[in-house]
Amino acid sequence: MNINEKFMKSALKEAKKAEKAEEVPIGCVIVCDGKIIARAYNMRQTKRLATAHAEILAIEKACRKIKDWRLDGMEMYVTLEPCAMCAGAIANSRIKKVWFGAYEQKGGGVVSKFNILSESGLNHVTDFEGGLLEAECSDIIKEFFRARRKPKE
Repeated sequence: MNINEKFMKSALKEAKKAEKAEEVPIGCVIVCDGKIIARAYNMRQTKRLATAHAEILAIEKACRKIKDWRLDGMEMYVTLEPCAMCAGAIANSRIKKVWFGAYEQKGGGVVSKFNILSESGLNHVTDFEGGLLEAECSDIIKEFFRARRKPKE
């Protein structure tokens, strides 16, 4: 297992925490100098906040930890392609690179629907790579929704 897979596995652990909390299982970690400095998972239902996505919560934790809004040189690992809101926050926080697992065809803000991270009109262009442990990241979300669609006996 390479280092990027190791960090994505940590994001998957966060996604499993979300699943246990009956949240959509999306997890995220932020890495600085080879160490995880922030971890988060989706908490929209728990917090009753539209903005409580894993990426936003992880960015907030990282900013508090380093006492700055600039996350220059840091990398984010997230199990699902960030939405437009999260991609905007990623660009605004100046994260160096985003690694994501599953692609989000309906509302992905990185490549699937929008190209926010590569938009040259923003204050910062963030590098990205999708498909890291894609099957595992996709399966946890598919299983979550499949279980909720089953008729109750």
